[in-house]
Amino acid sequence: MPKVKVALIGVGNCASAFIQGIQYYGKLGKPENCVGLRNPVLAGLSPKDIEVVAAFDINEGKVGKDLSEAIFAFPNNAP
Repeated sequence: MPKVKVALIGVGNCASAFIQGIQYYGKLGKPENCVGLRNPVLAGLSPKDIEVVAAFDINEGKVGKDLSEAIFAFPNNAP
């Protein structure tokens, strides 16, 4: 099945938590290991099927940085 491609407008706390979640849950092999997700498989898709292809923000501390750095840049505070 092809990946679900996602573009983010704004790389704030919600985007940070979303990206961290798809990375964490995407590494867990079986749906029963995804404790904390109400629906670990939805319409045959799981977190490992989500691919972030673009992200946009206007904060100087995030613009031009890799997304893995931008999600932790100030003023984000999602652990």
